[in-house]
Amino acid sequence: MVTLIAPKMFEHKSDNGSAEGPGFEPQAEDSRLASLSTATTRDLVQLFKLLGDDTRVRVLHYLTQRDELNVRTLCKLLGQSQPAVSHHLALLRHGRLIEPRRSGKHNFYALTEAGRELAQVVNSVVS
Repeated sequence: MVTLIAPKMFEHKSDNGSAEGPGFEPQAEDSRLASLSTATTRDLVQLFKLLGDDTRVRVLHYLTQRDELNVRTLCKLLGQSQPAVSHHLALLRHGRLIEPRRSGKHNFYALTEAGRELAQVVNSVVS
């Protein structure tokens, strides 16, 4: 099993609300730390929410193994109904991690460049 979260993430906060303990004062060098913009923070939160569902992570995993997959194949792989899978695909499409291609009656989905980059990160953690 891969440990993804450092144990310090689970430390309880002290009475003053700080994980560092009572009397914690930021050091002068802390003011030189780079901050995240509000927009970047919001985008990252949305990305993590998107990846917070096992079905969507599995869709991305399957798409790393093929250039593209159609909805019917994904339904079989995931063991879910077409409306449920289509909902997850719509969220991934909205997050710009996958892109659709229509061929006749069938919709095929493939990873976008951002989706491939994200999948590489995920695969490096799992490997």
